[in-house]
Amino acid sequence: MARPTTTARRYAEAAFEIGLRDGTVDAWRTELEAAVAALADERLTRLLANPAVPLEARSRVVAEALGERVSRPVRNLVLILLRRGRIELLPQVAAEFRRLDDARLGITPATATSAAPLEPDEVRALTARLEQLTGGRVDLDLQVDPGILGGLVVQVGDRLIDGSVRGRLERLRSRLVSGAL
Repeated sequence: MARPTTTARRYAEAAFEIGLRDGTVDAWRTELEAAVAALADERLTRLLANPAVPLEARSRVVAEALGERVSRPVRNLVLILLRRGRIELLPQVAAEFRRLDDARLGITPATATSAAPLEPDEVRALTARLEQLTGGRVDLDLQVDPGILGGLVVQVGDRLIDGSVRGRLERLRSRLVSGAL
């Protein structure tokens, strides 16, 4: 059986190809997010995933929930997920679609974790530095984790830059234990 992320990626890639072909990638991205938001209620999700409820009834619920917020192609994708018993993958499909679109636009996702919230000037400076490092635009996600004590931990793609106080202390401890100091 395929892993859920692999399955979600396949649906997202198919939708992305349709969007590229039709020139509607931006609309797909917006409407997939709207569909996720419309179907986000936990009770609604359980109802849609329940095979004991007839498919026609679940399809009507989806049509009501989505209303006119999404186009026919996006509605069809949601209904395909519903029919195949994979409606719970919709948020992952939307996330994979967003990742594909960001790659098309040359946007690199990055996560910066700090011990305390960063000031707006610090965020701008960090974003500018990361854009200089990557050579493109950066979509920066900010997180706060007091456990790092101070400094920053930045993840850009598969690259991890640990400038945290905790990381420095751990590296120092390792050097002391190994006798490298």
